[in-house]
Amino acid sequence: MNLDKLQQWLQDSGNDVAFISNPITISYFTGYSMDPHERIFALVVFKDAEPFVFCPALNVEEAKDSEWDGDVIGYLDSEDPWGIIADNVRKRAKEHHNWAIEKDDLSVAHYQRLRGEFANSSFTNDVSPFIEKLRLYKTPEEIKKLQGAGAEADFAFKIGFDAIRTGVTERSIAGQIDYQLKIQKGVMHESFETIVQAGKNAANPHLGPTMNQVQPNELVLFDLGTMHDGYASDSSRTVAYGTPSDKQREIYEVDREAQQAAIEAAKPGITAEELDSVARDIITKAGYGEYFIHRLGHGIGKNVHEYPSIVQGNDLVLEEGMCFSIEPGIYIPGFAGVRIEDCGVVTKDGFKPFTHTDKDLKILPLKD
Repeated sequence: MNLDKLQQWLQDSGNDVAFISNPITISYFTGYSMDPHERIFALVVFKDAEPFVFCPALNVEEAKDSEWDGDVIGYLDSEDPWGIIADNVRKRAKEHHNWAIEKDDLSVAHYQRLRGEFANSSFTNDVSPFIEKLRLYKTPEEIKKLQGAGAEADFAFKIGFDAIRTGVTERSIAGQIDYQLKIQKGVMHESFETIVQAGKNAANPHLGPTMNQVQPNELVLFDLGTMHDGYASDSSRTVAYGTPSDKQREIYEVDREAQQAAIEAAKPGITAEELDSVARDIITKAGYGEYFIHRLGHGIGKNVHEYPSIVQGNDLVLEEGMCFSIEPGIYIPGFAGVRIEDCGVVTKDGFKPFTHTDKDLKILPLKD
């Protein structure tokens, strides 16, 4: 079990306690998910004692009814949560001198409060790199959930393509996608804000949907995903609304070639930077290298962006069970943008995508 591996890491690394503060990490280890808002939510793990989940009193029963079968300790809004945490740590652990924390998550304010309860303890060790590597390899159960999220993304593309017409706003299309995901698929959470970008807006990769109206003969870029049983999807497609110009066709086909080449190259043994170069070299050779302005991909799992980064300078060797995106893009300011993205898993035979929406250039008829 993953919690057993964390306890073993504590013993091997000379740490007594791990204070897990990221709600996604807590869900990974316990199966219990919640958004604490401004309240305190934590998982406290010991090298040689039973762990406990700490949460607001209003969530205690929910936590007890979840997959988590360990202790749950709650606190009222009128109580001091840090004092309660400290009391329970002292009850359980004879040694609590060396703490491991998630340095990329624990706020300075919370760190100071925790340190104030254990003034003679050390909080210098970072558990985040260990957790990143633990989450790097997905189990068959996790992959099944990622595939489920991918199927929802494929459904969302269909809704989005059907919603395009002359004069409709990007926000209207995005809203229709989110609405239909909820009423037809029961999806209550997207993995990030649904992105729809028409024409020159698509040259700004992370510009959210605006009140910009779709016009004839533009490229329209979609970037979307859902949360399915706690796991994310993330996929992009670009379509032509009306007749594309020769230049629009060209940048689409170059990006399509680059993405397909990278998918075919993503096998055990290739490094992350080598895979990035497969796509980047094709785009550069075609004369568009300066317009490919981000990494080739990112890991995916319980977070929509997680370890590893498929980027130049990363010599990580890819192995079976690693899941990430392959998403080359070409973004020409003032003209258009193209991105084609699939997330998938590395298998012994290659890369298996979680999304399957066709990637030949889709030309949609004009509609009023």
